[in-house]
Amino acid sequence: MLPRKIADSTVRRLAIYLRFLEEFEDQGRDTVSSEALAHRAGTTSAQVRKDLSFFGSFGKRGLGYDVHALGIRLREILGLGRRYRVLIVGAGRLAGALVQYAGFSARGFEVVAVVDRDPDKIGTAWGEIVIEGVAQLEEIVVREQVEIAILVTPADPAQGLVDRLVQAGVTAVLNFAPVQLHVPEGVDVKNVNLAVELETLSYALAHRVHA
Repeated sequence: MLPRKIADSTVRRLAIYLRFLEEFEDQGRDTVSSEALAHRAGTTSAQVRKDLSFFGSFGKRGLGYDVHALGIRLREILGLGRRYRVLIVGAGRLAGALVQYAGFSARGFEVVAVVDRDPDKIGTAWGEIVIEGVAQLEEIVVREQVEIAILVTPADPAQGLVDRLVQAGVTAVLNFAPVQLHVPEGVDVKNVNLAVELETLSYALAHRVHA
């Protein structure tokens, strides 16, 4: 049985550990120490052990973790044993890059539809996906059995769009719009603010220069 509530920061580190475990397995490594995993993930061995301890006992002292077995377990914990149907709202350049990103499908995230309000974009084919009108948003959610929505829009329409998505039954949203969204309990929103991330890098560079 999984713990009821785990911090987002812990879940993010588990995803990072999984990526490095996959690299280690591709390299033919059978075992890895918490120190090696921590070094690659930019954390401490104590943090690695603590993160994994929430989900059971892993590894043996002096031997480390079984790379293949731990990878399988982390995929189970992260819910990667199935496929998720994804809708992208907004058909700008960032959305186009997301549609082409092969890593989504490899992780089980299948982009099944893209919507936009621009009549010049509606009907345009992105590979096998034809951009549809945002007016049909609710119909598309039901038709495509959408589970995750990726919001790639300006700030102004974002809240209204997420309200419609939630009303249609979507309970997981990845938000690229530069606005804080309000959703009811039971709906998960993860925000990706590229400007904020760049500003944190700017801070790091500025203080590195003046150190």
